[in-house]
Amino acid sequence: MNNSILLKNKQNMTITVEYEVFRSKRKSYSLSLNENGILIVRIPLYVHDKEVEQILSQKQFWITDRLEEYEERQRSKPINNYTKTQRLALEKRYKEAARELIPKRAAYYISAYPALFPHSYSRITVRDQKTRWGSCSSKGTLSFNWRLMLAPPAVLDYVIVHELCHLTHMNHSRDFWECVGTILPDYKKHKKWLKEHGHELTLS
Repeated sequence: MNNSILLKNKQNMTITVEYEVFRSKRKSYSLSLNENGILIVRIPLYVHDKEVEQILSQKQFWITDRLEEYEERQRSKPINNYTKTQRLALEKRYKEAARELIPKRAAYYISAYPALFPHSYSRITVRDQKTRWGSCSSKGTLSFNWRLMLAPPAVLDYVIVHELCHLTHMNHSRDFWECVGTILPDYKKHKKWLKEHGHELTLS
């Protein structure tokens, strides 16, 4: 069940904002909108609900600006009149394409940068993840969201490189980002695109 809070926008109008909280072993908080316009709040384990509300109040203009941008994109978004059968068929084709393409791109980067990847992955899976684009397990399993096939190729490559670098650096330390930057010097551009447009990668 989502939480909600009343926030003011820059026009001093009160807006009801729905949000969902995810706690994990992280050091700072992050805010983003999911594909349904719900605010996703990622926080460290020790942050209490009252502190979450304080964070949202402090960032209310940023949040309401993102919501207004989301609503504008929704208004201008083309309407896909896929039937359920058509949508499932398309998803199947994209998943099959992802299972073929992603391992090839991962193999390319591992062979091109052997010094960065002394250990390869154990396997690659393609999943229908709701809140993540990719992940890397401690056993070396890489998982990717099939919806990345709807993104620009450079963005797909960014996520692949991101997860490959986790094979060596299981964190988001400076060394990790140096690994990503060595392969993709302009990775911040792709990271930003995914944050701003990731919700658009859908067939619905």
